[in-house]
Amino acid sequence: MRSTAQTGHVYRRCGCRDTSGKQLGARCPTLAADPGHGTWTFSLDLPSPDHRRNNIRRGGYPTADAARSALRRMSESQAAGFNADPNQTVADYLTTWLKDIELTLKPTTYVRYRDYVTHDLIPALDTVRLDDLSHSHIAAFTHTQLAAGRGKVTVHRCLATLSSALGDAVRHHRLPHNPARPTAIPRPAAAERQIWTVHDAIQFLDNCHTADPTFADLVEVLIGTGIRKGEALALHWDDVHLREQVLYVRHTLSAVDNNRLILTAPKTRSSKAWVAISPRVATALRHRAKDKRTSRSLTDHGGYVFHRPDGQPLHPAYVLNHFHHLCRDFGVPRTTVHDLRHLAATISITAGVPLPVVSKTLRHSTLSTTANIYGHLTTQAARDAVDTIDHALTLSQPHQARGSRTPRDHTIRTHNPRATTRTSRPKAS
Repeated sequence: MRSTAQTGHVYRRCGCRDTSGKQLGARCPTLAADPGHGTWTFSLDLPSPDHRRNNIRRGGYPTADAARSALRRMSESQAAGFNADPNQTVADYLTTWLKDIELTLKPTTYVRYRDYVTHDLIPALDTVRLDDLSHSHIAAFTHTQLAAGRGKVTVHRCLATLSSALGDAVRHHRLPHNPARPTAIPRPAAAERQIWTVHDAIQFLDNCHTADPTFADLVEVLIGTGIRKGEALALHWDDVHLREQVLYVRHTLSAVDNNRLILTAPKTRSSKAWVAISPRVATALRHRAKDKRTSRSLTDHGGYVFHRPDGQPLHPAYVLNHFHHLCRDFGVPRTTVHDLRHLAATISITAGVPLPVVSKTLRHSTLSTTANIYGHLTTQAARDAVDTIDHALTLSQPHQARGSRTPRDHTIRTHNPRATTRTSRPKAS
């Protein structure tokens, strides 16, 4: 009735009970007389941190081979460092996954994942066994969320978090495939940005320098360097070198868990780099240098460049709300603080600054990132490029021949039998 597969045992048992109501399990006499009675189960002893016996028993398998396969998989998973318990629920897996990734993610990313897992995914999928999770479960979750009024962007982010978790399960050989891919809904298109014109920026800055000089200096730095909001708010005086006309982006300021402010690494590895300072930005920074003593004692990095009266850093939410308030007061279009970075790129590309230089200034990880975001702005640059080629060729033609030559037409050449013969003849190697 019992057999061994690596470690543990495979045996048949049933749910019959004796006269006292106690389950017979493997002791049922019918098991010996009826091969179809009961189901197959495996039992496995696993090590535990406290050195106590940790026996795992899983049943319900229709055949001995199925039970052996499950036993083998669970035994191998323990040796490989992951859990292949067939009774593991989605909630159990996601909870363990969160613990495993906490030390590898930026705090802001971890908090976002944690909120989607604990507030959305676990309540909806908690009792589903991980091995049973399918596209139908995920589609049902998606429809339920959308019907409850959740936005497509939020639902897509929930699904992306789930896909990331299940992707790790596939990489660790816990699952054979990722049921969350492809996602139940495509990634929603980004909302159309409201980018200021240069006139809008000048109107805002002229008014702001009078009404709120400190905030005006912050906006000058954001537009003049193209750095991100969190990077500007995390800027310390030790990272600003006015004589050399550069500043160094080393941190970003983020709010997590009830608006607790923390300093984290910049968005990408390439984001941690130097940025040139223009004369206009240098003037704004010199304005702020007058009160840097206030915040110097609060940090080991010379104090925050932009801070509250008590020297503490400005809160990102305050900066955004105050910015919107000033936009309304000054009569300029409402935009976001992050879109000031796009304004910097727009001005540069429109003025003819080469795309690789713009990409370096924005500290994008690849040139293609810049091209994908600002491709619509490079249309005129592409036209200018071909017009430059045309202009150079035209000027190089003899004066009397200009306008008199018929351009070579490749379509006409293909109808020339002799030309066709020449072009089809293989070249000598």
